[in-house]
Amino acid sequence: MAHASPTNRLIGSPVPRIEDLRFLRGRGEFVGDVALDGMLHAAILRSSVAHGRIRKLDAAAARALPGVHAVITAAEIGTVPRIPLRLDVLPDFDRYRQPVIASGRVRYVGEPIALVLAETAALAEDALEAIRVDIEPLPVVADRAAARAGAHRLFDGESNIAGTLVAAKGDAAAALRGAPYMRRERFKVQRFTAVPMEPRGFLAHWDAAAGRMTVFGAAKIAFPNRRMLAPMLGLEEGAVRMVVNDVGGGFGARGEFYPEDFLIPFAARFVNRPVRWIEDRRENLMACNHARDAEMELTLACDRDGKFLALVGEASCDIGAYVRTNGPTPARNLAQVISGAYAFPDIRIEVALILTNKTPVGTYRGPGRFEADFFRERLIDMAADDLGIDRIELRRRNLIPSDAMPYRLATVERLNIQTETDSGDYTATFDRCLQEFDWAGKAAVQGQLIDRRYHGSAIGCYIEGGGTGPRENARLVLQPDGRIAVYIGSTSVGQGVETVFAQIAADALDLPMDAIASVSHGSTDILAEGFGSYSSRSVVMGGSAVLDAAGKLKAALRAAAAKRLGCAEDQVALEPGLARGPTAKSVAWGELAADGIAADGTFANTKRTYSYGAHAAHVAVDPKTGRIDVLDYVAVEDVGRIINPETLHGQCVGAIVQGLGGAVMEHLVYDADGQLLTGTLADYLMPTASDFPTIRAYAMEQAPAPGNPLGAKGAGEGGIVPVGGVIANAVAAALKSLNVQPRELPLSPPRVWVLINEAS
Repeated sequence: MAHASPTNRLIGSPVPRIEDLRFLRGRGEFVGDVALDGMLHAAILRSSVAHGRIRKLDAAAARALPGVHAVITAAEIGTVPRIPLRLDVLPDFDRYRQPVIASGRVRYVGEPIALVLAETAALAEDALEAIRVDIEPLPVVADRAAARAGAHRLFDGESNIAGTLVAAKGDAAAALRGAPYMRRERFKVQRFTAVPMEPRGFLAHWDAAAGRMTVFGAAKIAFPNRRMLAPMLGLEEGAVRMVVNDVGGGFGARGEFYPEDFLIPFAARFVNRPVRWIEDRRENLMACNHARDAEMELTLACDRDGKFLALVGEASCDIGAYVRTNGPTPARNLAQVISGAYAFPDIRIEVALILTNKTPVGTYRGPGRFEADFFRERLIDMAADDLGIDRIELRRRNLIPSDAMPYRLATVERLNIQTETDSGDYTATFDRCLQEFDWAGKAAVQGQLIDRRYHGSAIGCYIEGGGTGPRENARLVLQPDGRIAVYIGSTSVGQGVETVFAQIAADALDLPMDAIASVSHGSTDILAEGFGSYSSRSVVMGGSAVLDAAGKLKAALRAAAAKRLGCAEDQVALEPGLARGPTAKSVAWGELAADGIAADGTFANTKRTYSYGAHAAHVAVDPKTGRIDVLDYVAVEDVGRIINPETLHGQCVGAIVQGLGGAVMEHLVYDADGQLLTGTLADYLMPTASDFPTIRAYAMEQAPAPGNPLGAKGAGEGGIVPVGGVIANAVAAALKSLNVQPRELPLSPPRVWVLINEAS
C-alpha cells in the first residue's frame, strides 16, 4: 500500500487527537466497560474509625446472603502483604508501609477491612451492612502538632515522624550569619487531591489451568505494578498480565499501587472467577492518595541590592497514616526544587514526614513543587516590599542566567539525589509573560477599589522537572497493508500520547499520519519492558525510544528490499509506502511485511529535563464577601521542542485550572476525630467551566533539551506549579491598603473575609 508524500512535518503541527473520535462516539473502553462471563462484583468495607483495634469481625451474616459468594478478610489472606515502596525509598520507611487489608488495627477512615464478592454490585454493597465489626477506639493523631507531641503513636514503639529529608547546597548557615537582610515567614498549603473524572477500577481474571493472572484497569505504571503484584501473589512476573484500558484522567494519583491492586486479583483467584471493582466518588475522595498538606517556615536572605544569598527552611508534610508507594516524593521535591528558577548559592531545607490518622498521600501533578512555589513566591514579594525593590526587578536580578546552564540544584542527602537545570533563557519567558499580560497597562489599577472590588496583579516564575529515566522502550511493526503499528512502554492517562507518538513515528519514517495503523501503550503483553507515565516523562523517554526504533526499522526495510531488488542496502531509497532501487524497480512496504519486519527501540537517560516559564494573574477581590475573581491569567512556558501545540495547550490550561482550584477552593477537611468532612462533591468544591473563563497560554521552544534526540522537555505539570503563589501574591497586591498578607491556602471566600476583617 503506497501513501501520498507528507505535505508537512508532523512534529510541531497541531494534529487533532486521533483518540478523541472514539471517545466522542462513545466507543472508548474504560475498565467499567469490560465484562467477562461469570464475573462477580466487589465492594469494600472500609473503616469508619480513624484509629482503633479490631476486636471482632463477624461476616457470617453477609456470607449467608443470597448472591454473596465470599467475604475476604485478613483471615482469608493469611500472611497479609504490605504495599511496596516505589520512589524515594529509605530503610526508615519500611516499618510504616501499609498492609493491603487491616489486620488487627485501623489507622485511617477508609482503610479496607473486608471485601465482599457478589453477583451484582448492589448486592455486594448491601452485604457490607451485614458485616459486624467491633473496633476499640484509640486516641486519634489528628494533626502535625499531635504527631510531634508523641503522646499517642500510630505504630507502637515508633515515632510519628517517619523520617526527615534534607536538601543542601553550599553553606547556608554561614550565608545567614553574614546576610544584610533576612525575612522569615511561616506558610501552609492545605490537603487536596487529584479527583480524576473516572474513579479507579479493576477487573481481575485468574486462569487456573494456565496459572496466569490478568488485570484490566492498570494505569500509569503497569510494568512496575506487575513487579510488585507478582511476588505478593506468589507468581512469576511473566504470569501476570496488566492491561491498560482507556483512562479518564490520572494526574499522578491514579495508577499507583493501592490495597485494591492486590485485593481484586487475590479475590479472583480465591473464588476462581473474574472479579470487578469500580470505586465510587466517596471512596475516591476517602481512599485515593491525598496530596499537598505541607507547612513551612522559610527564610530568604539577600544583600541590600536584592541579590539572593540563601534559602533556609524547615517544613513538615502530613503524609497520613502510612508511607505508601511514592508518598515521600512530594517532600523530596519540596526540599530539592524550592529554589525554582532563581540562583541561590546556599540552600538548606529540612522536610519532616509526619504520620497522622488520615488517608496516605502520594503524588499529584507537580508534587511538592506547587507547595514550594507558593512558599517561595510569597516570600519574594514580601522581601521586595521590605527592600523597596520592585518585585519584577527583584525577580529579574535573580533568575538563573543562560550562561550558568546547567545550574545545580540542592542535593537531597541520604537519597543522594542530584540534579541540575539543563538549558534555558528564563528571562525570555519572564519578559514574554509581562508583555502578553500587559503588566504596565494593568499597573494603573493595582490596589485600586473599582466597582466595590480591589484589583491586584502578580507574576511568578517556575521550573518543571521531567523526563525521568532510567529508560523507555518502543517497538515498530510493519503490517501487511504497509502501515506501521507502534507499541510503547509509556502509558496514556488522558494526555494524548497516541496522537503524539503517531506524529513522532510518522515523522521519523517520513510518512503521513494515516500510515500509522495504531499506537498501543502501557500493557505488559506488548513489550518485554516498560516504565509508564509519571514525572512528565512520556514524550521525552517514550518519544526518543520511538525515534530509535524508527531508525532500526528503516534499516530493516532497506535490507529486505535490497534482497528483492538485487542491489546493495545503501542503494535503496525509502519513500512513503515504497522501497525503490537504483533502477526503476520498486517494492511496496506491504510486500516486505511477510519477512516479519519489526524493530525495537530504547532510550536510556538519567538526566532530567527542566522546562520553565512564568505566570501572571489579575484578580478582583470583593471585601464584603472575600470572593476572588480571576479576571486574566497568562502562562508562558518553554518546553524545549513542541511536538503538538494543541495537546500541549490542553495540558497547560488544564493544569492551571487544577492549580486555581487548589488556590481558592479545594480542601480535604478532617475533624479532631479523624473524620473526613468533605467526602462528597457537594462538600469538596472543584472548579467548573465558568469559574475561570480567561486563561491564556503561550508556548516557546527556544531552548531544546540537550539530553534527548527530540530536544523535548516534560510539559505535563508546569501549568499547575506556580498558580498558588501567583494568586496569593495577586490577592496581597489587591488588598495591600488593608495590610492583608495571605500565608495559607486555599484563599476561599471565608478565609479572605477573615483576613480582611482581622487586618482592619
